[in-house]
Amino acid sequence: MRITSIDDPRYVKALGHPLRVRILALLEEETSSPVQLSKRLGASLGTVAYHVRTLHELGLLEDVGTTPRRGAVEHHYKAIPRPQFSEEAWEGASPVAKQALTDATLIQILDYCRISAAAGGFDRGEAIVTRTALKLDEQGWKDLSAAFATVLDRMDEIEGQAAARLGDADGAPAPMNVGAVLMLFEAQRFSDQPAGGLAIGQANGADA
Repeated sequence: MRITSIDDPRYVKALGHPLRVRILALLEEETSSPVQLSKRLGASLGTVAYHVRTLHELGLLEDVGTTPRRGAVEHHYKAIPRPQFSEEAWEGASPVAKQALTDATLIQILDYCRISAAAGGFDRGEAIVTRTALKLDEQGWKDLSAAFATVLDRMDEIEGQAAARLGDADGAPAPMNVGAVLMLFEAQRFSDQPAGGLAIGQANGADA
């Protein structure tokens, strides 16, 4: 049965290991086998195969075909589109489910930005890298959240327009892979963290 609720225990379990989160990220972009994934992730084939099998059993991967390999059969997988949750569903979800999804998303964002930066992805003059700390009241929070929603809608429009241009038969430009990360949250100040508190991101990255 397909996962449709953020509180589904299968979803929480799927996002409970950093390697599974990275496998999902790769299989959202392209079809791969455990052999290909193990090489890409620098992890043992046995470990990757175990996590791929777990994700498949949890209903987050689809087996899309096989290839004969030296007397064996190599299975190829792709990620099933993730469930979309409304604001109400997110607000009503359990703290455990929210933490699992937030941690998984932050792992993917960190990986995404780090490898893109290493490849010169932020070199263009129009690139944006910023962190802004604001002091708002409740109405200001709601207004800013609505502004972010408007940006997301506009992003969909821009992508649709680009798709039309890229679809032209003659003289179509090469597609450009572009990443956009938007986050809005109640912030904790760096200066309020206890000793060692700023090492959390490093700890998450070390589990790969």
